[in-house]
Amino acid sequence: MTTARDRVLTTFRRRTPDRVPRALEYGSFCPPLRNVFREKTGASDPAEHFQYEIREVAFRPTKRRQGLERYIPRDLPKGASIDWEWGNVVQPGQYAHITQVVHYALSDLQQPSDVEAFPMPDLLAGYRWVHLKEEVAAYHARDLAVCGALSQTIFEVAWGVRGLEDLLVDMLTNPGLAAALMDRIVAMRCQQAGILAEADVDVLRLGDDVATERGMMISPAVWREWLKPRLQQVIRAARAVKPDVLIAYHSDGDCSAVIPELIEIGVDVLNPLQPECLNRSEIKRQYGGDLAFWGGIGVQTTMPFGTPAEVMRDVKECIETVGKNGGLLICPSHFLQPEVPWENVMAFFEAVGRYGAYA
Repeated sequence: MTTARDRVLTTFRRRTPDRVPRALEYGSFCPPLRNVFREKTGASDPAEHFQYEIREVAFRPTKRRQGLERYIPRDLPKGASIDWEWGNVVQPGQYAHITQVVHYALSDLQQPSDVEAFPMPDLLAGYRWVHLKEEVAAYHARDLAVCGALSQTIFEVAWGVRGLEDLLVDMLTNPGLAAALMDRIVAMRCQQAGILAEADVDVLRLGDDVATERGMMISPAVWREWLKPRLQQVIRAARAVKPDVLIAYHSDGDCSAVIPELIEIGVDVLNPLQPECLNRSEIKRQYGGDLAFWGGIGVQTTMPFGTPAEVMRDVKECIETVGKNGGLLICPSHFLQPEVPWENVMAFFEAVGRYGAYA
């Protein structure tokens, strides 16, 4: 009998499983829709309720509450709080679960030595990851596939603590500073990747949003210089510990300009295959021999604004094209937002059940 874990691993190795595996992206809903889920089902865990074949493990939250004081303004805006992981000052956004950074911890950097003085997160402390082996083993005992979460790997972390505009300017005018910041992040990520691989995860999910819906956020040449070799270091660190670990890479938007080079450095699975800006069937035609795909259903179009019948048709079409001969874990391309009708959630899972079996 095919297990859930077998189904995912067969899919991600670009072979044909018994049926298409499915999930919700990042496993869940945004908070308002999660409340609807609880009301409708009486359940608390979407992964258990809908029986996803893959589960995620991650490093635990930080416990530190000191060491970042010099990077935090004395007078915080009303309603703001401190992100003790990186030292940013954040406040609630205007929409659901979104928060807004009102002060970046490293906004005042001047030179590489300033980066070296910054107290990086304590992600390598034992209490952050000691649980991982036990969690992975428990999921494997249930024949579930396990993904190790390490998204926002380099670029998003660097600009998330420096500020996007400042980091982009640094890359052009103060490259020593930008390199110092990214290299400290990469050194930490390589160790985290090794820890997750040692815990025996099946899939390591890396990624940075490097694209918009109109193409790359930074040019392919800049990506090639700054991010490609650093991403490759993280992949190599994971495979030095577990050679057969599968590598999934996440970027929203149209990142098609760098897909061949993602394959070159060892990426096995592309996520989330955002259909509003990528032609799903064309990407499958071009790269399906080298990549599996994780995603494919639009959260800006089909899921919030389609009818249940349209959701079912879109799921069917995605399975018949992107999922042809395997290679697809189907799911919406991001969190499901408050606009998504509950009927469309049910239509998604019904359609995968109806159309997802391979002959």
